[in-house]
Amino acid sequence: MAFDGLVTFAVTAELNKKILNSKIEKIYQPEPEELVFHLHASSGNYKLYISAASSHAGIHLARESFSNPQNPMSFCMLLRKHLQGGRIVSITQINGDRIIEFGIETLNELGFCVNKKMIVEIMGKHSNVIITDAESGKITDSIKRVSIDVNRVRQLLPGKIYEYPPAQDKIPFMQITKEELAERLPGSALPSSKQLLSVIRGIAPAVSERLAIAAENSPENDPLSAVARDIEAMQKELAEGSCFPRIYYDENNVPYDFHIFDLPAGGLYKCVEFDSVSEAVEQYFLGKSSSNRLRQRSSDLERALHNVLDKLYLKKQRLLEDLHAAENSENYRLFGELLTANIHAFKTGDATVKLLNYYDGQMIEIPLDVRFSPSKNAQIYFKKYGKAKTAVKEKKLQLEEAQSDIDYLESVMTFAENAASIEEMEELRNELVENGYMRRRKNNYAPKKKKNKPYEYTVDGGVRVLVGRNNTENDLLTFKTAGNRDIWFHTKDIPGSHVIAFTNGNELSEKALFEAAALAAYYSKGRSSENVPVDYVRVKYVKKPNGAKPGMVIFTNNRTLYVNPKLPEGETE
Repeated sequence: MAFDGLVTFAVTAELNKKILNSKIEKIYQPEPEELVFHLHASSGNYKLYISAASSHAGIHLARESFSNPQNPMSFCMLLRKHLQGGRIVSITQINGDRIIEFGIETLNELGFCVNKKMIVEIMGKHSNVIITDAESGKITDSIKRVSIDVNRVRQLLPGKIYEYPPAQDKIPFMQITKEELAERLPGSALPSSKQLLSVIRGIAPAVSERLAIAAENSPENDPLSAVARDIEAMQKELAEGSCFPRIYYDENNVPYDFHIFDLPAGGLYKCVEFDSVSEAVEQYFLGKSSSNRLRQRSSDLERALHNVLDKLYLKKQRLLEDLHAAENSENYRLFGELLTANIHAFKTGDATVKLLNYYDGQMIEIPLDVRFSPSKNAQIYFKKYGKAKTAVKEKKLQLEEAQSDIDYLESVMTFAENAASIEEMEELRNELVENGYMRRRKNNYAPKKKKNKPYEYTVDGGVRVLVGRNNTENDLLTFKTAGNRDIWFHTKDIPGSHVIAFTNGNELSEKALFEAAALAAYYSKGRSSENVPVDYVRVKYVKKPNGAKPGMVIFTNNRTLYVNPKLPEGETE
C-alpha cells in the first residue's frame, strides 16, 4: 500500500482547500475502526472518511454511502459529545509523516468555547485516531487504546499526555536537498532503494525504487544529481498541487497500487488517472477493502452455513438409519403372531423358542424375555411392531423436513459463494435471521426496507432478463414481478437463482432461450461446470406450496436445455 507521507501531503492540501472551517454536522462509526464525518462547508457538503483498520488505513473525502449499526459504538458517542457541532479550524500534516492533525473549535457542556485536536495516524497495523484537549494535550480517548502491555514506550489511554510517535533519523521529503543526500550517503556511488528509504522520511518503497532507478539511469554518471533532480521535480509538483493521482490495475482489473506520482513497473499495469487524490484513494480502497470485507463476511456466513448443514446431514443420516430399521420391522409382527398361535409351546423363563413359520414352512427361533410370561412376550412383539409402524410415518416426515432445510440452506450457500457485494451478503444474513436459522448479531446493521434489485441483462432480440440474488428476491421476482406469459428458468436439481425472461407476449428466439438458460447456469452452483441442465417454463406453471421456504417452488410442463454457464455477450456482473 502506497499511502505514504507524499500522499498524506496531497490529502492534507486537498482537505485544507475543501473542508477548512467546515462545521461537523454528524459523526458515524460504520465499522469498529472506521469513522465518517458529515461536514458542511462554504463550498458544499462533504463526507470525511477515516480508517484505522490495518488492511486499509487512510483518510479521504468520500462519495460512498455507508451502513451504520443500529446502536452507535462507544467511541462514536464520545466523538458526538466532544466534536459534533464543532468547526475544523486547522488541518496540518506533522513532520512530513503519515500523521494529520485536525484543530477543532467546539463548545463544552457549559457553553464555553474549547479547542480539541483529532490526530489521525496512518501507520498500517498501528493506525489510530486520537482525540486530545488542545490546551493540556491530555488524551480524551482513541479508537484503539494502546496499554503498556502492548507498547512500553508510548501508551494511548484516556488521561495520558499525547506524544507523537518516536521520530526517526530521517529528513522530511519536502526539505531534502542534494547536499543532505551526499552527507547522509557518504561514498555511495549508486544509492540503493533501501538506502534512500532509510534517509528520506515519508516515502513508500515504490517511490524509493523510482529514485534508485533514476540514479541508475543518470546520463552524466552522477547518480545523486539525478536523484536530487527527481526529488525537486516531485517537490515542485506537490507544492503547486499539479500532481495527478493514479491507480494501477492488474490483469484482472483489481487495484494493485496507487500514488500521486509515476511508480516503477507501471508499464506492466493499466494506469488510470484521477482529478483528485480523494477520488483515487476512495476508488483504490473500494476495490481493496470491499473485497476484503466481502471475503471476511462471506467466509463468516459460509462457516455458519457449513455448521448448520453438517448438523442437518448428520440428522438426515440418522433418520435414514432409523427409517431403515423401522421399515424392517415385519419380523416383530410375525413373532407376535407365532407366539400367540403357539402360546402353550413354551413357558415363562424360556430364553428362546423354535416354532414353525406357517408362511414358508420353515422352523424359526424367536428370542424371549425370561422375565415375562408367553402372552406378555407376544404382546411385547406386537407393541414393538406398532411403534415401528408409527416411527416410519414420523421418520419420513422428519426426513422430508430435514431435506427441505438442506435444499434451502444449500441454495443460500450458492448465493453466498456467488455474491458480488457486501449488501448482498447482509441481505442473505437477514434472510437467514428472518427464517430462524441465525440469530441477529449485536450492533447489527439496521435492516433497510427490502428493495427488489435483481441483476438485469439483455439477451437476443432486446429481451430483458432479471436474475434473483437471493431466495427472498427469487419469490418477489417470480410471483410479484413476472407475468404469466414470461419465461422462468432454473437449473435442474441444482441450487441457483430464479431467472425471468420478459416476453411482452412474444415468443423468444432460440438464441434468447439459450442465453437466458446460460445465465441461470451462471448464477447457480453449477457455475464452474459444463453442459448444465436448465429447466424453463412459463411463469403460470410455477407454483409455491403452502409453507414452503423462500425460493422453493414446484412447476410442470417444463422443458430442459443443456448449456455452458456464461453471461450474454458484452455484459458484465
